[in-house]
Amino acid sequence: MIYLKSESEIELMKIAGAATASVFAAVEPQIKPGISTAELNEIVEATIRAAGATPSFLGYGDPPFSGSACISINEEIVHGLPSTKRFLADGDIVSIDVGAYINGFHGDACRTYCCGNVCPEHRALVKCAEEAFWLGIREARAGQRIGDISATVQEHVESKGYGVVRELTGHGIGRNLHESPDLLNYGRRGRGVRLEEGMCLALEPMITLGTHQIRLLSDGWTIITADRKASAHYENSFAILADGPYVLTCPGYERPLADGFTPPPSLAD
Repeated sequence: MIYLKSESEIELMKIAGAATASVFAAVEPQIKPGISTAELNEIVEATIRAAGATPSFLGYGDPPFSGSACISINEEIVHGLPSTKRFLADGDIVSIDVGAYINGFHGDACRTYCCGNVCPEHRALVKCAEEAFWLGIREARAGQRIGDISATVQEHVESKGYGVVRELTGHGIGRNLHESPDLLNYGRRGRGVRLEEGMCLALEPMITLGTHQIRLLSDGWTIITADRKASAHYENSFAILADGPYVLTCPGYERPLADGFTPPPSLAD
């Protein structure tokens, strides 16, 4: 069942979105060679708790997720487990996927960062994931179909020669971290659920330098590309309002349909 949020509930989701987004300002300056993913996870958790929220991911699922952030490096697409034994190296790309729960609602967002001297090929991949989100979100208007968003993401990514992961999707969000409907990163225009005012979703392009096929590692969480080529991931939660989408987890860039709108500076630049 799809749960439409009231105006007051969306106001609460804005608070959850702000708590989620606060992580990125804290973590970005720490993306340097030599830092462990466990240290990054500690920064994420401390920032979320400082906002009065709790980490949405901590203890989630079966087996329970052991971190407050999914930290995925290079060929790792999603759900990388923080570790005291895993360190960033010069040239890595690393996605930081986080969620915050406060006042009964969740926020969910991800950024892929470039660590040090990243090759142009991987920087272009990161930039494409970001672009795909901002193009897709402009289709998120009441009366459109969910496939209009999905097709826009797929068309942009594949036009650049990259793969679109099929098995992992965006989703509805609200009182639960994952709600209906699924929001695929591939699809056909005019198909799928009709979008309505009050829907809240997370759009998260997950794209690959090579094959879109995936593998699950033995830790039960980390998902990598089957060919071990690099992957990039970019996500924001958003609400559909009467006058268009409102991005909940990217302060300063909430209204992507406004005249003259330009997306945030790319993390790949």
